[in-house]
Amino acid sequence: MHAPAEFADITADVLARIRSRAPRVHCITNSVAQAYTANMLLAAGAIPSMTIAPEEIAAFVAGADALLVNLGTFDAERRSAIDVALGALGRGDKGPGKPWVLDPVFIERSPARAQFAQSLVRRKPAAVRLNHHEFTALSGGDATGDAPARFAKLNDTVVALTGTTDVVTDGARSAKVANGDPLMGLVTAMGCAGSALVAAALVVERDRWRATIAALVALGVAGEVAAENTSGPGRFASWIIDALHGLDGATLRARTRVSG
Repeated sequence: MHAPAEFADITADVLARIRSRAPRVHCITNSVAQAYTANMLLAAGAIPSMTIAPEEIAAFVAGADALLVNLGTFDAERRSAIDVALGALGRGDKGPGKPWVLDPVFIERSPARAQFAQSLVRRKPAAVRLNHHEFTALSGGDATGDAPARFAKLNDTVVALTGTTDVVTDGARSAKVANGDPLMGLVTAMGCAGSALVAAALVVERDRWRATIAALVALGVAGEVAAENTSGPGRFASWIIDALHGLDGATLRARTRVSG
């Protein structure tokens, strides 16, 4: 298991590679999350695109480096766009040729969403980022003990189980990320943006577990830095964008809290 300082350096390295490569991340996401998600990706150094138009989404995804599938807006147009987008990713010897991230928002509130999300897991997302309620709906069991690790191993994915402390597991390795601030839960699209950052990290880091941890650490540390400048969610929503943009290795080494 890596020490916290090693995870800080891993995160700094992943961020540096995102800034250098400027990966293109296509996002099929919640209609209220698009602008904020795009701004967070830009702040990290990635290039977002958002179209779901049937006549062009395949071309956009083919030209992207990663894909985010977020079920926050569960309409027919987005469901169709998801199917086209996944088909446009291309396939390698072991699944999709480009990484994609599933964010199964609110599937615990809708059986139709849950069923759709379960079908998407069979299409091999590189990572699934979700909360405890969503994990229960997706897996059919609770999120306690080694259930996330079993799910990750069974489905050949990385599970990023978010909460006060995030748990990231690929079935063989697990880590807990304790970075973040309560104000993050008061900003619409914060989770959506976090999932998009995971997608960007997966482009530049082949180890999916390390990439996912790096994205969550970066978001959490940026949240902590932003919270020092404001006590309310309005200003915080913009401060975290600035904090992510300016995040450096020294700040990460001072703040990263990751344990096995």
